[in-house]
Amino acid sequence: MNTTCPYCGVGCGVTITRDDSDRVQVSGDKQHPANLGRLCVKGAALGETLGHQGRLLHPQVNGERVSWESALDTVADRLQTVIGEYGPQAVAFYASGQLLTEDYYVANKLMKGFLGVANIDTNSRLCMASAVVGYKRALGADAVPCCYDDLNHTDLVILAGSNTAWAHPVAFQRLVQARKENPRLRVVVIDPRRTATCDIADLHLALKPGSDAALFTGLLNWLAQHGGIDNEMRAVVNGLDETSESASAWSSEAVADFCQLPQEKVETFFQLFLHASNALTLYCMGINQSSSGSDKCNAIINVHLASGKIGRAGSGPFSLTGQPNAMGGREVGGLANQLAAHMGFSAQEVDRVARFWHSPGVADKPGLMAVDLFHAIGCGKIKAVWIMGTNPAVSLPDGLTVTQALKRCPLVIVSDVCAQTDTTALADILLPAQGWGEKNGTVTNSERRISRQRGFVAPAGDSRPDWWILARVAQRMGFPEAFNWQHPADIFREHAALSGFENQGTRAFDISALADITNAQWDTLKPIQWPVNAAHPAGCTRLFSDRRFFHPDGKARMLPVVPTLPVAQQNERWPLLLNTGRIRDQWHTMTRTGNVPRLMQHISEPFCELHPQDAARYHLREGDLVRVQSENGWIVCRACLSEDQQPGSLFVPMHWNRQFSSHGNVDALIAANVCPHSGQPESKQTAVRVRRWQSDWQAVLCLPGDWQPGAGVWWSRIAENGVTRWLLAGQGDAQSWLHQQGLLHEMALQTAQAEGEYFHLLGWQQGRLALAFWSAAERPAIDAPAVVAAFSEPPTDAAGRFALLAGRQRGGEARGKTVCSCFGIGENQILNAIAGGCGTPAALGTALKCGTNCGSCLPELAQLIALTANDKRHS
Repeated sequence: MNTTCPYCGVGCGVTITRDDSDRVQVSGDKQHPANLGRLCVKGAALGETLGHQGRLLHPQVNGERVSWESALDTVADRLQTVIGEYGPQAVAFYASGQLLTEDYYVANKLMKGFLGVANIDTNSRLCMASAVVGYKRALGADAVPCCYDDLNHTDLVILAGSNTAWAHPVAFQRLVQARKENPRLRVVVIDPRRTATCDIADLHLALKPGSDAALFTGLLNWLAQHGGIDNEMRAVVNGLDETSESASAWSSEAVADFCQLPQEKVETFFQLFLHASNALTLYCMGINQSSSGSDKCNAIINVHLASGKIGRAGSGPFSLTGQPNAMGGREVGGLANQLAAHMGFSAQEVDRVARFWHSPGVADKPGLMAVDLFHAIGCGKIKAVWIMGTNPAVSLPDGLTVTQALKRCPLVIVSDVCAQTDTTALADILLPAQGWGEKNGTVTNSERRISRQRGFVAPAGDSRPDWWILARVAQRMGFPEAFNWQHPADIFREHAALSGFENQGTRAFDISALADITNAQWDTLKPIQWPVNAAHPAGCTRLFSDRRFFHPDGKARMLPVVPTLPVAQQNERWPLLLNTGRIRDQWHTMTRTGNVPRLMQHISEPFCELHPQDAARYHLREGDLVRVQSENGWIVCRACLSEDQQPGSLFVPMHWNRQFSSHGNVDALIAANVCPHSGQPESKQTAVRVRRWQSDWQAVLCLPGDWQPGAGVWWSRIAENGVTRWLLAGQGDAQSWLHQQGLLHEMALQTAQAEGEYFHLLGWQQGRLALAFWSAAERPAIDAPAVVAAFSEPPTDAAGRFALLAGRQRGGEARGKTVCSCFGIGENQILNAIAGGCGTPAALGTALKCGTNCGSCLPELAQLIALTANDKRHS
């Protein structure tokens, strides 16, 4: 059976089979156009996320388990009480790009169509809102022109603000393959950091953080001065001359100064774009998550419109979507500043939707966007919020304020698959939703491709589809006929019909050709790119090839852009600039990936990457615990020194939260500065300071079963097979602390210690290892795989037990830090293979299998080979 991956917006197809023991096996769908059989390590590990551990299994009201009937009645009654006392504007929904399109449609219809206000927003606001504004202002619609196949037809790929190798690994591997097949293809990476993506770059522009708009505005000026304007575009683009004139001040010298780049590198980039027959610009959070994100997006689109490099194979602006259904949510109106089916709030559009829905009162103006919505909760203007499939206490900026707002809110309803998240802890009512593998519906990926997610396992506990939960509440609130669907295909057909209702080609999003499909046809629906209508019954690969755009006059628009720097700027008090982002093996707030042992091996704890110059300036060493502080809060994470980081800047991953680390939620540091056009937060730049976090001891604790450290220690939790590994740090004496935890009862203890240096302890019960603890003044170095294995296969002889007490296996070398998560291959194993003659990633794959499955580790394999070669040259 085929389904679709629930992670990033690449939208990979997944094939599900079962082995002889009826265990689910996951592989890439070789027929799916998005991935052609490839999967990243997260997708390859999806089968390991299907267990019921940690799931929310039953409805709860005020912490007590209740029936669905009781829960639904309570939700409806309490929402109606708020509306009756304060009006519908006191109610808000906050949805997620993890929802299926059918779920999203119901939520939007209930809020905007029948409660009559537009206070429904989504975590897509945090990743794609600026891209949406850019497309709408320039092209007249939220319509991505490109597709992944364009990688096979282009001469130049520009990756702007995207560590594609880690954030969209399958798209990156498609680019790697395209480059192998087309030696003329050039790659430019625009990123303040040197990332794994830079391994294939012909040119890396390590610009000043947040200065991207100047680079693309300067490129427009260069095109205007060097014959790079496509004169045929003048007839189909408004504002070309005015926008080019506004860019005239941005010479290559001015750009180099503003972006802090060598002028020759700037001009090399300009020349590459000028002379490329086709150019493709892929951009992501480094562009979008900015207080001027919309303008940055338009600066990119401007150069494609001016040069004519749009609407044909291998050319165009291509935003890489962060979530599996961020685009599907936008199609149904999931953002507070849109209505439904890509319609807005004009009187004509409001009337059209009201007639289609037979609604007594459709919202006639935009609602509160995410940051303002939670501010309104904190101020008491919103009295009830329903949060669906997302974790805003972790993911929104100024997370501590968000948490306090939810604590004060009279009614917090949360629909989720997880029982314990930072957000579910704040809920009055918990509703168990179905997760990936259980639910049925559609999602839309970055290239406008609609794909099916299909259920193939029994739902956990009493979990239900989100659309079902919403519809049953709507019926109880007095809208039975409008929400009387019996199957998700019923919702899809209504959604498709609305997309074509009174459209006549005026709206880009139109899937009306699917409005009459049967349940069986919906169930077997093949991946297809919209529009899907009378003009494009089989879908449409690329948009704007006819040079017709979706503004009323049919023309595109270029907008003058005034480049600005981030709101956050370094000063004497806050001398460093913090950047946040994703890492290779984790997803969002880790509620799914954080519980998969092999996905926790590559990078196991929150870290702070900084340049060695900054480390020396603040007396920090590799592996130190570091306190990173902004005006909004502070976190503690592990120092990681790297010359890939610019001096004066830091990088911290976004994923860790209070379920996995005591002080790891980086969004607690982020100020709520937003783009004025899109409402998207500036999560990429925050002014901070750092210092070493002092502790008397650090430790590693491994034990099976449930346990939670008390207050007073720093901790980070790492899932292992059958065991949890805890990294700990605290004040006082580690041995005394351990005995105070009450974990050592009925154990035979084996210890080793040197006063003031280290303390090690193994706890045994009936010959089985029940607890293992290593502490020292600094982080103890242990062979984690060997230790974890000892819990299932304990050593039986004295030598083996003494080796384990030292934190290592008996004989042999530790495999080192995991590089290949698919096969558990460590850095030491790879280095030994390189020393033995494996001089290419392919050779390493033959010897060790690393890099031969998902390919996510290939950039690191190449780096290790290069570092080894460099060491030999200098030895």
